[in-house]
Amino acid sequence: MDSTPTIHYPAFLKVLETFRPGLTISLDTWLEKNFSPGFMEYVTGELAFTPREMEEELEIWREFTRSRTPSFFEGFLDILEQFQKEGGIITVVSHSEVPMIERDYEAAGAGHLPQRIFGWDRDKNKRKPHPWPVEQILKEFNLEPEEVLIVDDLYPAIEMGRAAGVAVAGAGWSHSVPLIRKTMEAEGDWYFTSLAQWRDWLFSPSNDRNNKVLKKKVNHENS
Repeated sequence: MDSTPTIHYPAFLKVLETFRPGLTISLDTWLEKNFSPGFMEYVTGELAFTPREMEEELEIWREFTRSRTPSFFEGFLDILEQFQKEGGIITVVSHSEVPMIERDYEAAGAGHLPQRIFGWDRDKNKRKPHPWPVEQILKEFNLEPEEVLIVDDLYPAIEMGRAAGVAVAGAGWSHSVPLIRKTMEAEGDWYFTSLAQWRDWLFSPSNDRNNKVLKKKVNHENS
C-alpha cells in the first residue's frame, strides 16, 4: 500500500515533534533509516527513545493508522486477485497490526484477501525479520521454500527470506531511494521497478517460477 508518505512518515514527524522537538528528517532519509539499521534500531539506538517514549510512539502511530485509510498502488489488487484465481496463495507479513491490514483490504473491496496475515507482535522472535512467520506459512499451506516468493521494499525482508530459505523480490514501485534500490537489487533475487514489470514476470507463460527461484538461489549460493 502507498501508506508511507500518507501515514507512517507523518506519524513519525509527529513523534519527533513530541519527543525530540527541533529534530526533523526527510522522507528519503527516514526510509533509509527503516532500511538500515531498521526502525527499532534507529529509534532505540540513534534517537535513544526510552521504553515509555516507545509506548507513546506506538500510540501516536496507532492514532494515525486508525484515522487514515491508505490506498493500494494502482493495479496491485488486480494482480493479487488474478494470482489467487490461478491457485496462488497470498499472505502478509507486516510490521502493521492485523486489524488495520484487514480494514484496509475490506475498504478496498478485497475482503477475501489475503489468506493469512502476520502483523506486529510484541515478541520480536515472531515478527519480521525473524523467519517464524514464513515458517508458519510454509507449514500451514504445506509449501516448500522454493515455492514461495517474498515481495517487499525494505531490507528486513531480505534477512527474513535468507533465514527461511525463501527468495525475495524487491518492490521497486514503492519508492526510488538510491541506497535502497542498489542494495535490494544486489542482495535480492529479483528487482521490479514497476507493478507492470512484476505482473508480466509473474504471469508469463514461459515462467516456471519454482525452477527459476531454485536456480537463482543456487547461483547465489555458488557465487
